[in-house]
Amino acid sequence: MTNYEFRYAAHPIDARAYGTEDLRREFLIPELFKKNCVQLTYSMYGRYIVGGVMPVGQTVQLETIPPLKSENFLDRRELGIINVGGKGNVIVDGVTYQLNKKEALYVGQGSKVVNFESTDGEQALFYINSAPAHKSFPTKKVGKENAEVIELGDEKYANKRILNKLIVNSIVETCQLQMGLTELLPGNVWNTMPAHTHERRMEAYFYFDVEEGQTVCHFMGEPQHTRHIFMESNQAVLSPEWSIHSGSGTCAYSFVWGMAGENLDYGDMDVCPPNQLK
Repeated sequence: MTNYEFRYAAHPIDARAYGTEDLRREFLIPELFKKNCVQLTYSMYGRYIVGGVMPVGQTVQLETIPPLKSENFLDRRELGIINVGGKGNVIVDGVTYQLNKKEALYVGQGSKVVNFESTDGEQALFYINSAPAHKSFPTKKVGKENAEVIELGDEKYANKRILNKLIVNSIVETCQLQMGLTELLPGNVWNTMPAHTHERRMEAYFYFDVEEGQTVCHFMGEPQHTRHIFMESNQAVLSPEWSIHSGSGTCAYSFVWGMAGENLDYGDMDVCPPNQLK
C-alpha cells in the first residue's frame, strides 16, 4: 500500500505570520513509518518527495501516485534510500541490494519495480527521497566504506559531528538528488551551525536516533525572521530555498539531509553568522 499527501509551497512573507500549528502543518512530516506501507509527502518545493517504508513480514512495493501521472514511480524520477533501522533488502527490477543501518542506495530514473523487505528477523526502516530526473544513471549501493566522511564542528560550540556524504556527485552520478547522514558526537547537540540558506536548492531533514523522551528543536525561516519546530525521532521537516535549516537537541542524535536543485555543488550555500540571526 502507498499513501501520500500533497504540500503546497509557502511564500516567505506569509510564513512570517505562521503560528505553531501552521508551521507544523506546512513543514513537519510527523509520521513516516507505518506497518507495510509506503508513506509519501509530495512537496511543491522542487517537486521533492519525502517518504518512509516499514516492511514487516512481507515485501512492500513502491507504487506510483496520481500526481506523477506515470505508469511507474521512477519513469521521470530518481530515488535515494537510506536504511535507518535493522538490516533490510531493496530489490530493484529483480536485483537485490542489502542495506545495513546507515547505508544508502541510489536508484536511477526508468527503474520499474522497487521492493523493500526486512531480513534476518530485523526491522528495517527505509527513509526515501525522490526528485525529478532528466536522465537515467545506474543504480548504486553506497556502503559505509564508500562514504565520504568529514569531521565538522568543535566541542567548544557543542557541534562536533561526523558528516557522511552518501549520494553525492563525488560518489554517485545523479541528476539533482543528493543525500547524506550526519551523526552528532556524545555531548554535542547543534547541527548546521553556522546556519545557511540555498537559493538554488531546497532541502529536507530527517531526525532519528533521538532518545525516547528527548527532542530536537529544528530552526527554520528567513535568517532575520526565524521560527522553530520541536521534533521527535523519525520525523522529517521540509526546508524551502529561503529558509535556514539548523537544529539543537536535548541529546545527541543523527539526521539525514536530502536536497535537490540547480546544481550538485555541496558547498553552494549562503552562510548566516550566528550573531546575525534574528
